[in-house]
Amino acid sequence: MLIKKRTGIEIPSSEITPYHIYKSRRNFIKGATLSGLAALVAACSPGGGSQSGQTQSVEFVESVGTPGTVSQTVDELGNPINSFTEITTHNNYYEFSTTKIGPSQLSGNFPTSPWEVEVTGLVNNPKTFTMEDLLKYEQEERIYRLRCVEGWSMVIPWVGFPLSKMLKEVDPKSEAAYVKFTTINDPVNMPGLSFQGFPWPYEEGLRLDEAMHDLTLMATGMYGTELLPQNGAPIRLMVPWKYGFKSSKSIVKIELVDVMPQSFWMISAPSEYGFYANV
Repeated sequence: MLIKKRTGIEIPSSEITPYHIYKSRRNFIKGATLSGLAALVAACSPGGGSQSGQTQSVEFVESVGTPGTVSQTVDELGNPINSFTEITTHNNYYEFSTTKIGPSQLSGNFPTSPWEVEVTGLVNNPKTFTMEDLLKYEQEERIYRLRCVEGWSMVIPWVGFPLSKMLKEVDPKSEAAYVKFTTINDPVNMPGLSFQGFPWPYEEGLRLDEAMHDLTLMATGMYGTELLPQNGAPIRLMVPWKYGFKSSKSIVKIELVDVMPQSFWMISAPSEYGFYANV
């Protein structure tokens, strides 16, 4: 059940990026050079913005158009919209492929159930959560502004719950200062993991106070529907004041530590990416 909440600082529903425009990112990256495209676009998983809870399930899906349908003929730049096949096959998820079409082609059999998220480290009550456990939390719809390191942004409605709810259950120890997130490492179903040029698995991190902030979301859906595998199903991080690469996909482990984690892009491209990555 989606819970409608208002805080007085909401982004208007009228600013929500239409589903088909969100799924079609080619126009946003036309100006990127070939040499910089791989690193920058790979980092642009969704993230970024202000809190909202504008709409609820049925009304929301009707307002933006049911995924897969076409409600207009051009995008906000005046270019013809892509077909449904195109807009569902243009994704970034290097664990599957470094091409845009690869993740949708190769993630169809990616198993998202059963799923568990282990929370461990400097906690008094370590726990492994199943998706059934996590879906028992009140699922809120929040409209966040996505910002990418490439300089473009979108407004996207996510469904999920504050990460702080999980962390409070495990009771962090006083020496815990950071939270490290680990994406699943599944070579059988993620062929991109065979590429040895990256430090698999994908790991990211936040300060503990950032992780405990009410706006830090564990997303279980978007656009009124469940996450697709190429978007980080079945559960991913959403940190609205960070650039998108901070928001890990398909999380299987959360660890509380006392030393700042060295994240995936800090290791891969240290001159381009830092730990904080605030917008």
